[in-house]
Amino acid sequence: MGVESAGQPSYEELVRLVADQAALIERLTARVAELERRLGADSSTSSKPPSSDSPFTKAPSRSSRSSSGRGRGKQPGEPGQTRNMVTDPDEIVVLDPPSCTGCGGPLADAPVFGVRRHQVFDVPPPPPRPYVTEYQVVARVCPCCTATTAGLAPTGVTGRVGYGPGLLARAAWLVCAQHLPVRRAARVLAVLIGAAVSTGWVATVRGRAARLLEAAFLPRVRELVAAAPVAHADETTARADGALRYLHVACTDYLTVMHVGDRSAATIDAGGVWPAFTGVLVRDGYGGYAHLTGALHAWCGAHLLRDLRSVHDGDPPGQIWADALAATLLDAHHAATVARAAGHHALAPATLAEIRNHYRGALARGETDNHGQRSPLATDARALIRRFRRYEDMILRFATDLTVPFSNNLAERDVRPVKIQQRVSGGCWRTLQGLADFAVVQSYLSTASKWGVDTLDALTRLFTTGAWLPPTTHPA
Repeated sequence: MGVESAGQPSYEELVRLVADQAALIERLTARVAELERRLGADSSTSSKPPSSDSPFTKAPSRSSRSSSGRGRGKQPGEPGQTRNMVTDPDEIVVLDPPSCTGCGGPLADAPVFGVRRHQVFDVPPPPPRPYVTEYQVVARVCPCCTATTAGLAPTGVTGRVGYGPGLLARAAWLVCAQHLPVRRAARVLAVLIGAAVSTGWVATVRGRAARLLEAAFLPRVRELVAAAPVAHADETTARADGALRYLHVACTDYLTVMHVGDRSAATIDAGGVWPAFTGVLVRDGYGGYAHLTGALHAWCGAHLLRDLRSVHDGDPPGQIWADALAATLLDAHHAATVARAAGHHALAPATLAEIRNHYRGALARGETDNHGQRSPLATDARALIRRFRRYEDMILRFATDLTVPFSNNLAERDVRPVKIQQRVSGGCWRTLQGLADFAVVQSYLSTASKWGVDTLDALTRLFTTGAWLPPTTHPA
């Protein structure tokens, strides 16, 4: 080789420079790929809610549910439903023709050929004011001992003027069950039932309902959930009093109880359910529940499928193990569903052994494919593989115990009203007590709905005779 010119890099320096640039390009390429993967994350590949997905891009269908094969709408052979006429309409309007359309002659005395009936169902006009009941408490003087005795006013009748349980229930129903802001709820009451209530009064209704529920309903539901064989737990964020708070839920198919606090283990225990719970706790991967050693734990399959899909979509050829493991979980879910429908109490030993074999085989393939890889995706994949190995029993609990569901969707549905309330009513609660009251009342409405009790009827009963109480953990 010739002598290098003055100031020019040597051959060895050029080789090192190219090698350094190649290493930099490799790192930057991996970083760009990781950023693109994070940017492309949506509700199907992460814990983001579906509402955060872009409305301008329609993602391909990623549902883990299989089609039933039935068409949309009413199925063939199903009985139809129609509105029937009533025999006692509130108003009858007779439409009698005054003259003949043929010759123009009068028809006042002409014989009636037939009458065709039409009935229109509509809302009655609002009353000019609410229905007012006056209670006259009479006091009498005993002619024997001259003692004065007064009659007893009904429960809740204290001041000279007040609102009855029906109006209280409807105000609470609009604010709590329908998530209306208090000003809009007051307007609805005025327009529909003629009750010109103030927004300040409507704002107090949720707190009044919560105070009534704290005495008997909350202790009863906490006791029943703690005694249930399978229960679900979840938490979600809510803004109250200018800070981020957490709303926790403990629930079953027929019970719901919520409370508010931070995300610590102490707050989880403060709900009054989990320290005494000894059944199967279905939850997501949050480590705050790990201290509950008195219960068996089951990991939500829907969360795991999203984690696997996130890794697989980042590099489909290189992370094929994630797709295989997701298919294994779905096959196990299908087998458990079929066995449960057939009345079986457990999967066949051969079926369960095949599930575990496929499960561990997919993890072994993932370890091989990601061995020695330094990309962020490979790092995430190895962490996910370690999680699946460590918590195999918890993840496959739905297959080894057919009373355990595959996902934690029940708890996620029960906490969804807090997000609805935030979106409809301004995005936050002004006080922490307001959020706590919301959690108490929502626990009552959710539990009543699960038992088939109309929420308005449940609120009317709450303000009349006391809270409706679930009789047991589930119907007989």
